[in-house]
Amino acid sequence: MPFPPLPTPLQQALAERGYADPTPVQAAVLEPETESRDLLVSAQTGSGKTVAYGLAMAGMLMGEGDRLPPPGAPLALVVAPTRELALQVQGELAWLYAKAGGRVVTCVGGTDPIAERRALERGAHLVVGTPGRLRDHLERGNLRPNALRAVVLDEADEMLDLGFREELEAILDSTPEDRRTFLFSATVPAGIAAIARTYQKDALRIAAGDAGAQHGDIEYRALLIAPHEIERAVVNSLRFFEARSAMVFCRTRATVTRLHGNLAERGFAAVALSGELSQAERNRAMQSLRDGRARVCVATDVAARGIDLPDLGLVIHAELPNDPETLLHRSGRTGRAGRKGISALLVPHNRRRAAERLLQAARVQAAWGPAPSAEAIRERDDARILAQATELAGEEPVDGDMALARQLLAAQPPEALAAALMRVLRAPLPAPEDLAEISDRPPPRQHLQTDRGEGGNQPGAWFKMNLGRNGNADPRWVLPFLCRRGNVTRQEIGRIQVQERETRFEVAPWAAARFAAAAQRPGDAKDAHIRIAPAEPPLADTPRPRPSRPPAHRTARPAR
Repeated sequence: MPFPPLPTPLQQALAERGYADPTPVQAAVLEPETESRDLLVSAQTGSGKTVAYGLAMAGMLMGEGDRLPPPGAPLALVVAPTRELALQVQGELAWLYAKAGGRVVTCVGGTDPIAERRALERGAHLVVGTPGRLRDHLERGNLRPNALRAVVLDEADEMLDLGFREELEAILDSTPEDRRTFLFSATVPAGIAAIARTYQKDALRIAAGDAGAQHGDIEYRALLIAPHEIERAVVNSLRFFEARSAMVFCRTRATVTRLHGNLAERGFAAVALSGELSQAERNRAMQSLRDGRARVCVATDVAARGIDLPDLGLVIHAELPNDPETLLHRSGRTGRAGRKGISALLVPHNRRRAAERLLQAARVQAAWGPAPSAEAIRERDDARILAQATELAGEEPVDGDMALARQLLAAQPPEALAAALMRVLRAPLPAPEDLAEISDRPPPRQHLQTDRGEGGNQPGAWFKMNLGRNGNADPRWVLPFLCRRGNVTRQEIGRIQVQERETRFEVAPWAAARFAAAAQRPGDAKDAHIRIAPAEPPLADTPRPRPSRPPAHRTARPAR
């Protein structure tokens, strides 16, 4: 379905950008029934919302003409949750209204407010900014709201999550009552509904497509890993899927810093985004991602909000999100504008149940399986390198190359030269990591037989480690140590017997092979001296028969 009739400058701008047909959200806001009405729109992230409200405002801003009036007091105001999103919105609206003479000014935190004040004094048609900076300009009289015909709250749910409710209400209270108000939000929680009731009039509710359905352009993968192998699994996931650009999400700034450093050491062109960076540092990181100098962005949820990277083909959840909304927001960084993307959740096997509940709450179907192994990555590398070498061989040789090639063939056999080419092509690739083998089947619901008499009658496998009471071994720290070192859960460890010079313990039979393989790999430096090996099981736990009591010896009574 083509676009409905639009002002000629906007039609030309859309055509130059390759917009032949509107996306569902763009088509929905341009329906005849939306004219002159406030809109409450929920749509999937990356569905073309910016162009949608840019087109929806066109009639109010341009009237019947093909040009905007000279810039003066702004006609439209767009409020975005983050600096990055505000700058992206400014870029989108700038090209959309460029042929109509539009002037778009940004007002965001972390930039020079004096320069913004001067830009506002020179006049603007549209102003895009973050809540705090916009409120500051309004209160200082730098931003004149009297001519506003439209106000847009973009990603309103995220602004509430970030604590901007007071700023949003102050902004809306200062704008004319006859304005049109557009609320665009991935979800419509109670807070958004309350703002809509207070500040919108007879708003038309639009759910473009099925806002609660799974994004058709995002493929979800749930990758089972050992609890302490998250960073190794991130490396293998980046290598296996080999996206043009990828984003890795962590919960804390400390994790971002550590993971970014490890990826850089392994040869990945990576940048980090967290709240501790200055705006200049964030701008440099974003520019390196956009121009291809960096291919991996490690970020916290807050730092990555509103980021739109071209060709982002992979999102990795290094740490599981806390709620389904965060999962969808993270995943929505990929699969944008009709491109396909992968959202990979790294799931420690002891948190599988939590991950299943999270996916169910988000109404997402994920393909379960182990994280990519080093062998699988090498197989893919071989196929890629073979294709790359074949493509190079098909190119027209440069003058002099054939003569050098004949000299090489005279000195070396063809197989040796081909192998050398393989090594050259493989050299820039970061080495994959060896991961513990994790089954993608849910763990069986059974229990070990323990000294406390808990259910189950299946004997476990026994191991020992070279640390006992002489090394202050105590079950309170031995148990979590074994879980971490052996990639098992607490439920898969049975009896623990601390002896003088060693500690013996029982592992569930279904986890014994996994434990034995993981325990042989070196652990942390502080635990490197602890060695684990198989052990003989103790004597059977069945109670020994009590010896019969010897008959009482009767003593003869003395004769009287």
